[in-house]
Amino acid sequence: MNKNKAVSVLKKNAMLIVLVLVYIFFVIMTSGQMFEPMNFNALITQNAYVFVLAAGMLMCMLTGGNIDLSCGSFVCFLGAVGGILMMVKQVNPAVSVVLMLLIGIIYGVILGYLVAYVDIPPWIATLAGFLAFRGWGTALLSANSTTGSISLAAQKGFLAVFSGKVFSTPVNQFNTVCVAVGVVASIVVVVTSFMERANKLKKGYEAESMLSLLVKCVLSVAAIMLFAYKLAKAGGIPTVLIWVVVILLIYNFITSRTVIGRYFYTIGGNREATRLSGVDTRKIMFFAYLNMAVVTSIATYIVTARFQAANAQAGTNFEMDAIAACVVGGVSAYGGAGTIFGMVIGATLIGVINLGMSLMGVDANWQKVIKGAVLLAAVVFDILADKKNSTK
Repeated sequence: MNKNKAVSVLKKNAMLIVLVLVYIFFVIMTSGQMFEPMNFNALITQNAYVFVLAAGMLMCMLTGGNIDLSCGSFVCFLGAVGGILMMVKQVNPAVSVVLMLLIGIIYGVILGYLVAYVDIPPWIATLAGFLAFRGWGTALLSANSTTGSISLAAQKGFLAVFSGKVFSTPVNQFNTVCVAVGVVASIVVVVTSFMERANKLKKGYEAESMLSLLVKCVLSVAAIMLFAYKLAKAGGIPTVLIWVVVILLIYNFITSRTVIGRYFYTIGGNREATRLSGVDTRKIMFFAYLNMAVVTSIATYIVTARFQAANAQAGTNFEMDAIAACVVGGVSAYGGAGTIFGMVIGATLIGVINLGMSLMGVDANWQKVIKGAVLLAAVVFDILADKKNSTK
């Protein structure tokens, strides 16, 4: 393989390589704590909301770098509504979950209409939600509890679905089912990757090099099996991991295999040209923000179940974590470029940095500084890469 192809492979897998190096760094700096099974479990459970919200944020950003600033505050508000329904009004948890989703859909319809058909800039429309829902959620919690928080510890069914474990075993007792699931997942990833490449070549499309594919498959299988082994020692597969995987698979299918998914990319590339070609760009924008509200509702279930409570601090800075995961994962700040796989790498990198710094005892304020620097570096890398490609 010539030098240019090797450089191309390194560029395409830059963030994946960075993720591995950062993880190794924290393993060393934490004297191996980062490598313990329970911290692998924590990496998933503590950052599941990032993957879910970032999947929705990706769709918004593809349309031209648009974002949703309200998702974190909406998590607070919707969590408060769910807590009141389940604990104060004694509504059945399943019914409460459906009602919360309906509220999310209603908000998505309103927000999507304002952005797509009233032409309110997305950051203005969602900034209004950022302010209003935080205040509204806090007011609801204050009015229905003396502590500003509603415990959901009694809702065992709700907690089991969104924060429990499947194939559960005692911690440190090896769980063979976890490893078996990891093997199956690895086979699926490898077979799917090779089939997709073969299909692209058959149709005459541009496909990644064999070396790039092999590197990606090897690293993906290594990561999957490492997680499977560690989860086998940590007591089983978290249900939240299943939610995350299902959501990511759905969005990967939408963005890579459907017509509407292609429209998101073309709108981000050139919205006016897309409109003139006969695509209803307003409908696509409407769907992007309706979709964001739906995934925010799912993230609310995950967050409230994890903390076993609805509280006023829920969702704080969640929108920033989702945006950072997308940008660090290679989603263009200008729209039209980005993948679910890249977003997953970005979200995992943010999660590794969060967990690693927490284990090292780094002050929370410095954690924000470091995450800000990582985000800026990712944007600079993206811009410089685009400029270099445009000059060729």
